[in-house]
Amino acid sequence: MKKEYDFSNGVRGKFYNKDAKFNIPVYLDPEVEAFFSKLAKKQNTNLNHMINTLLFKDKELIELANS
Repeated sequence: MKKEYDFSNGVRGKFYNKDAKFNIPVYLDPEVEAFFSKLAKKQNTNLNHMINTLLFKDKELIELANS
């Protein structure tokens, strides 16, 4: 690293985008990931789709229980 950096020609907010959407990373335990990866492969779908489907079903159950 340099001792000093020259930001005199820098432009504030050059890459700022107020509408930017960031996805948070979700990390599964290795055992859980291995189980669902194998299941997704058997069902000819991808892991992301399978986990989202399960979470949507859990969400529905939670919403039903709270109403």
